[in-house]
Amino acid sequence: MSKKQKYYVVWQGRQTGVFTDWKECEAQIKGFQDARYKSFDSLKEAEAAIQRNYWEFVSKKETTTTVKDAPANIGQPIKESIAVDAAWNTATGDMEYQGVYLRTGERIFLQGPFQDGTNNIGEFLAIVHGLAYLQKHNSNLPIYSDSKTAISWVKKKHANTKLVLTPRNKPVFELLQRAERWLADNKYSNQILKWETEYWGENPADFGRK
Repeated sequence: MSKKQKYYVVWQGRQTGVFTDWKECEAQIKGFQDARYKSFDSLKEAEAAIQRNYWEFVSKKETTTTVKDAPANIGQPIKESIAVDAAWNTATGDMEYQGVYLRTGERIFLQGPFQDGTNNIGEFLAIVHGLAYLQKHNSNLPIYSDSKTAISWVKKKHANTKLVLTPRNKPVFELLQRAERWLADNKYSNQILKWETEYWGENPADFGRK
């Protein structure tokens, strides 16, 4: 019995597009940082997918296979919301963060990379950036983060980091000061909610580098 034809969509790689051969697809993604790709069973599905956002397909698959097991008090994530996340490179110390609109997976902000940061700082900055973004757009959408530490820092209006200030990470500390000042000077009604990775799959704002 012949192997069923697969079609590979590469949203982010050396070249993007639809590929009919795995080796050709692999050449675009292997060793490429933050590569984003997925296989489909038909050319029609693949051609439609390349016109849309990568996270729509990843989140959909993970949610449908895991959310059914979630306890009643957790339920399903609110689609009308934004999700934020950070990435920290253990080799270089570079940190960056981003936010996406959950319903569509559209990226609404991306900051970094910044030298010599930490993941917790990135998560904290992402939440505050999200709050400021929503305030600017007169929106009361909730914000999802998968970091309990960052959520607690935001509630306390202070990033309790042990990171030491250096010339390389001075911009990070400037961002922290701005974020803490924003929290002190502004009120917001947006809920800050924990993204339940165990039941819902990966945070839609994840950088996909695990």
